[in-house]
Amino acid sequence: MQCTRFFTGGAKLTLVKCDDKITPDALRAAITAQENRGVHGPQRGPLSLTQTTEMGTLYSLDELRALTEITKSYGLPVHMDGARFANALVSLECSAADMTWKSGIDALSFGGTKNGLMGVEAVIFFDPKHAWEFKLRRKRSAHLFSKTRYLAAQMQGYLKNDLWLDLARKANANASYLAQGLRQMPLVRFAYEPQANMIFIRLSRADHQKANQAGAGYSLRNSDLDNGPADEILTARFVCDWSIEKDQIDKFLDIMRGI
Repeated sequence: MQCTRFFTGGAKLTLVKCDDKITPDALRAAITAQENRGVHGPQRGPLSLTQTTEMGTLYSLDELRALTEITKSYGLPVHMDGARFANALVSLECSAADMTWKSGIDALSFGGTKNGLMGVEAVIFFDPKHAWEFKLRRKRSAHLFSKTRYLAAQMQGYLKNDLWLDLARKANANASYLAQGLRQMPLVRFAYEPQANMIFIRLSRADHQKANQAGAGYSLRNSDLDNGPADEILTARFVCDWSIEKDQIDKFLDIMRGI
């Protein structure tokens, strides 16, 4: 939140009340609730969507267009947080254009760090007129690194011969393999239907403790593993990348079967 205020000169985030994805009704309600206090309240600003979402689900192209049509009707731009952009793209089996500017997206944060790169991301504006101001903000925030050619070399290699898509497909396939194994365990419940490379499962605190004691090292989402009722249901997040081998997933599944 503080970072957002720094980059925007004081803007505040307005959270849209929703679960894993923003709905058109929730978005419209959030927009209409703004600018009702004049200079004393926050003004309307861009919509920021995360694709893949923080819960591992995806906006379909129709869902994206429904949301951007609402924002455009209020004259607001749309930003897509694409930290896992490639994972979403290969799952939807569409083009990058289909999931961005053709669906009404104005700016894209194109992620590389969560798909194989080391600290390298790109920002894409579909209207070049916004690029210069962004360069100024990057400089002001001390993100204009020296020797950026070393970072650019990573991005160049990432995009060459569709490596970025190959890595995302491998990561998604690993998550699908893990999810398939977890579905066979009666105790495991999925908080959300996995659509990319993130899985959220729900187990009792006691079962999470058993899994950790057996060697399954993972953390819980906003929960304390050690303190609380044994039967309280807690959510864990599992993320698969492109480098995991099937035998590693099998070892993890063996541990989970034994709880």
